[in-house]
Amino acid sequence: MPTALITGGHSGIGYSCARHIASHYKWDLVLAGRSPEKMEQAAENLRREAGVKVITLALDTSSLASVRAAAAQCTSMLDTGEVVSLDALLCNAGGRFDGPLKYSEDGYEVTFAGNCLGHFLLACLLEAHMAPAGRIIFTASGTHNPDTIDGKMVGAVVEPDALLLANTGKNGSKPISAGKRYSTSKLCNILNAYELHRRLRRSGSSVAVIAFDPGSTPETGFLRAMPGPVQWLAKTGFMTWLSRRLGVTMGSVGFSGASLARLAADPAFGGSSGKYLQSNDGRLIETRSSTLSYDEDKATRLWAQMEALARLQPEETRLSASQLTRG
Repeated sequence: MPTALITGGHSGIGYSCARHIASHYKWDLVLAGRSPEKMEQAAENLRREAGVKVITLALDTSSLASVRAAAAQCTSMLDTGEVVSLDALLCNAGGRFDGPLKYSEDGYEVTFAGNCLGHFLLACLLEAHMAPAGRIIFTASGTHNPDTIDGKMVGAVVEPDALLLANTGKNGSKPISAGKRYSTSKLCNILNAYELHRRLRRSGSSVAVIAFDPGSTPETGFLRAMPGPVQWLAKTGFMTWLSRRLGVTMGSVGFSGASLARLAADPAFGGSSGKYLQSNDGRLIETRSSTLSYDEDKATRLWAQMEALARLQPEETRLSASQLTRG
């Protein structure tokens, strides 16, 4: 039975995606996240609604140890047949963290650690265990593009330098603002998605890698750290009207979740590796990401920095430059 692993699959867009995969495609699911109680409740609902197998997996994407433990557990489930086939890895969990800077247990700023570094490591650890026609999808955001209203409203990206992003605010340095930390983490996800696509092709793998922008979806709780009035205003019809007039990329939990499910399971998207797809006002479209996201030199440099920060070992991946050269 085909199976999709979804980080953050118990809430928001992730849960909407899980429901669509389960009900429409009848795939089994692995829901990975930090809240065992919420995940089990979501899993039970999905089992009851769709009659599919749903496994929960403890995973905090901001913790390298947690990512490694979750990847090892997933690999073990594949070895024992508890999971028959890993056909989609949806790197979906993420958030914006306003307020005082916080650092992960590894010492990295939590926006970068949770949105980007953890998913990079998870993809590197699991790609070799995926079905030959499997798909890895990174949830990105239109905020990564400073030439769009999405990018201007949240905070224009800074240089996609993993060392800078992981250590912002340390040693008396001026911290990068929350909006810029968020948008740049999503730019890094896209750079990593395109670079992973290129490395997989050089390694002979046919696994597809796709970057997905779900559009602006304030009903997901994305703004939960913001003041109450800001959260309320974001969900009003007036703000929806204004955002559409301004040209904001508009998504919704229902349509964006269904779109993510289509990218994971619909045969129509089997040839979309290395592409950027967007949920925009009720349409799922292939479009161009930012100019910067296609800079292969920056992507190569970022990848090397990510490997170092994740402390990725040669035996854990076949995708490092040295491994590909030997291959």
